[in-house]
Amino acid sequence: MPRKGFIRKFEPVRVLTGTQVEYIHSLTLEVLEKTGVKLESKRALKLLKEAGCGVDFETNIVRFPGWLVEESARRTPSGFSVKARIPEDDLRIGLSNMYFMIAAGAKLHDETTGKLSVATLEQNNQYVKLCDGLEALDFQASYGPFFELKDVEPVMLLAESQASIARFSTKVSRGAQATDSFIWEAAVANAAGKQLIGTIEGAAPLCFPEDAINAAFEYMDNGFPIWATGGSVMGGSSPVTVAGATVTNNAETLAAITLVQCCKPGHAVLANDFVIPMDMESGNLFFGAIGSGYHQMAFNQLYRDLYRIPTCNAMAAFPNSKLIDYQNAFEKTHLAMSAALSGASMIAFIGSVSQELAWSPLQAVIDNDAVSIIGRYIEGFEVSSGTAAPDLINEVGPSPGSYLGTKHTRENWKKEYYVPHVFDRLSYQDWERSGKKSVLDKARERVEEILSSHKTIPLSPSQEKDIEKILKDARKYYRNKGLL
Repeated sequence: MPRKGFIRKFEPVRVLTGTQVEYIHSLTLEVLEKTGVKLESKRALKLLKEAGCGVDFETNIVRFPGWLVEESARRTPSGFSVKARIPEDDLRIGLSNMYFMIAAGAKLHDETTGKLSVATLEQNNQYVKLCDGLEALDFQASYGPFFELKDVEPVMLLAESQASIARFSTKVSRGAQATDSFIWEAAVANAAGKQLIGTIEGAAPLCFPEDAINAAFEYMDNGFPIWATGGSVMGGSSPVTVAGATVTNNAETLAAITLVQCCKPGHAVLANDFVIPMDMESGNLFFGAIGSGYHQMAFNQLYRDLYRIPTCNAMAAFPNSKLIDYQNAFEKTHLAMSAALSGASMIAFIGSVSQELAWSPLQAVIDNDAVSIIGRYIEGFEVSSGTAAPDLINEVGPSPGSYLGTKHTRENWKKEYYVPHVFDRLSYQDWERSGKKSVLDKARERVEEILSSHKTIPLSPSQEKDIEKILKDARKYYRNKGLL
């Protein structure tokens, strides 16, 4: 059986009226038909020309007819399965369930000082193992979990990251697109007997570079689902308003989906929303902003109600806070809650600190508790004669009656609540007697506990041999290109 994640038991929150949904969709088609999208790939241009698009081969601009875009959305399945290294970690992504994924960061975060350092490959491997042991983390990223490693050349980072994930985790991961990394990422996944969700990521506004398109073709050729995303900055590479940014981002995402469906009709796609406001007072990216929350809620409603395509929201992953503190918790949680309640099928969340600059193992175990509670929200609670307990209420009666010793309490209390691993639940007196431990103290203990006790399932000797050869071939490939 695949990973359960969390099952949605009630209708998602909607921030748009039906008329507004249709208006945004109509404006999106107008952008695709009139303005067009730049695709820097001759193969893609030829394919879309044959499918009925207007193509300018000099400017690489493609103008998509509305009928083709809508037909492509209809062809995209509303649910799909993804194969992990073991069946228990397979994913079944659809409109009725929700998974959580790791959020990567460039460097290792020091929880005491906030300082950042470049991690080693050994630390990277260790924290892939940690993430494998977190029960609420369903999906690994392309990086595992660092964007930089002290002892790995930048051009080899994604190939080495996929190898780390294959060796130290049985969970599904995402494939990236930079510098032909997709060739080696797909090869590592195949060697490990698993699938990736492979990325095609735009370069806003309204552009897909050649690497992104080549990655999509490679992942589709391997039968892997596609992670389609635009990725813009509100006020920079998209309009500053939520509505305007929704139109341009939707045009980018639907252009990618149309390309996928013209290449392989019926191919699985996860539509990802990653749109960040710009802080107009500083020019910095405004992570943790309410604009991102509204944007992903509108995105989820469009894709859930109109297109029937599952979505991922990535904005909850990255707080502006440089520390593991109240601001961090607030920024991450309000965005994760808006994503969960509005219908996301996947949410990136676990482990990140300080925008995309850092990742922390302590933050990861704290976030594991947080997402377990967020997930419980969408599952709701059961209302039945058994849970409402009218007979028990009558039996216990008025005070001094008590429910504490009843069978109903013993059987139901763990079903009704989530018991966190690292959040403090002690009385003040018990907290004093136990050493006045903070959430960081308990998170540190939890990290050590998982790393010492969690057993990963090793690759077979033949799989290890295949992956070593893939990494060796990748180094030769990049050396021949002058990149090593």
